[in-house]
Amino acid sequence: MEGMSPAVDSELAHLSERQDPRLLRAIDAVAPGTDLREGIDNIVHARTGGLIVVGETEDFAFMLSGGIRLDIDYTPAMLYQVAKMDGAILINQDATKISWANVQMMPDPTIHSSETGTRHRTAERISKQVDALVIAISERREVVSLYLEGAKYILQDIPSVLAKSNQALATLNKYRSRLDELSQRLTRSEFNGNVVLYDALAVLQRSELVSRMAIEVERYIVELGTEGRLIEMQLEETMVGVNAERSALIRDYSIEDTEESLHYVTEQLASLSHQDVLDFGRLAEILGYDRKVNTLDFPIEPRGYRLLGRVPRLPRLVVQKIVQQFGSLEEALRAPDEELASVDGVGPSRAQDIREGVRRLQESVLADRFLNT
Repeated sequence: MEGMSPAVDSELAHLSERQDPRLLRAIDAVAPGTDLREGIDNIVHARTGGLIVVGETEDFAFMLSGGIRLDIDYTPAMLYQVAKMDGAILINQDATKISWANVQMMPDPTIHSSETGTRHRTAERISKQVDALVIAISERREVVSLYLEGAKYILQDIPSVLAKSNQALATLNKYRSRLDELSQRLTRSEFNGNVVLYDALAVLQRSELVSRMAIEVERYIVELGTEGRLIEMQLEETMVGVNAERSALIRDYSIEDTEESLHYVTEQLASLSHQDVLDFGRLAEILGYDRKVNTLDFPIEPRGYRLLGRVPRLPRLVVQKIVQQFGSLEEALRAPDEELASVDGVGPSRAQDIREGVRRLQESVLADRFLNT
């Protein structure tokens, strides 16, 4: 298995807990640039504290006691004003109306809560009992806690999120550089006809790590809202070609070459724990091999999806037809020009373009190896 530093292992171990889709929904609703976030920030700065429930009132009407029915248009300024009262504030699902103010919420007291403060304990119980985003704003500590289906996230200030997103982006760039190195090594092996399972698994593993770190950066972009545009542009640039490369790699080296197999492998990879991602035996098993096989000594042959997919202006459908015609990359490269041109969608002119594209790719790989020795 390719060696992983303790730092990398630690980074991966924390990804899943920060990618809960329930919390992402909540974070997106209060991201910078939204009217709801502006109102929350006003409450935080005024140090009045507050309990805000965002959802359809009918869903939790059974736990309401007292309060003032408003049904007025939501504005950040109005939220700030009604937050001066002690009770909870009810806002509709899309945060366009303030429905109630100064409400006493009475969730089921038997629902377990890990919180100690009354406001936060109430917020957690409400979120566990009904489908609503509950926001608890601490009066003294200026901390904003989000609750959704019992899951909790403490909203962080923008400078802190920016710093963490830049750190995650730097890690992603490091992963991507390593992915490119391994991909080039695999391409050289494909041209030389001496690919072993280890080579393919190393690229597959690294592409999965890159994808997972990209999801982490995306999570920060959601939290940054309008402040995350630059990070989003950098992420898009870093991720160019990664998903297409991984799909082509799976099609090249899976035991079965079908769309169903591609879908299955992709789903299995996404469901792996970070420990399993680091396990070459598990990755080999997902591709259809015996997990006990010695990956360093097990020769495999690419079908050609990955390498032919790098030829400029060569449609994916044509690549698929070439692979179906010849069965392997080696056979496709060895085929006479006339036979290559006879493939549906190729023709004499495109056949020459393919030959030229493959030749340039081979020269690029050899030159890259020379420069790095």
